[in-house]
Amino acid sequence: MIRPPLRTELPRLAEIERAAGEQFRDIGMPEIAEDEPPTPARLQAYLDRDAARVWAGPGEVPVAYLLMDVVDGRIHVEQVSVHPVAARRGLGRALIDAAVDRARARGEDRVTLTTFAEVPWNMPYYQRLGFAVLPVGGQGPELRRLRAHEAGTGLDRWPRVAMARRLRDVAGQPGAARRRPARPVS
Repeated sequence: MIRPPLRTELPRLAEIERAAGEQFRDIGMPEIAEDEPPTPARLQAYLDRDAARVWAGPGEVPVAYLLMDVVDGRIHVEQVSVHPVAARRGLGRALIDAAVDRARARGEDRVTLTTFAEVPWNMPYYQRLGFAVLPVGGQGPELRRLRAHEAGTGLDRWPRVAMARRLRDVAGQPGAARRRPARPVS
């Protein structure tokens, strides 16, 4: 079940992040595995602005979470993490769909995110969800600043991309990205 996290569950989100990050160690990215999860204060800020969601499993214990920001006036997926014990069950997809639903309710035309280009559970996964690489010329100023910040922190040691999922086709019909293969968005 998807719902906002409880304040008492914020430490659990850090546990999910650490567990999910361990898979990066196996592909030669130990720095990502060792990266500290968001602080409780940062997670609380997401909670305060209703920009966090969890997937609660048995016993209502969160096993996956999503953080959303607004970048260039659009919903931006800041983080989605699934605990390995709950992986490959569609929880990440369901959380992404929750962000897409929020963007649609706000009348937005796309959802953005940034991710590693060569990590199998990153860019290729998001492409399967209807996201496409967003060229620099199609990125707004805030997204370009976010990418510059990521590069400045060393994340571009491994190739990274900005991606977007269209929420309307040319005729303004919702859900077009699910009916067509992903293509570059501009």
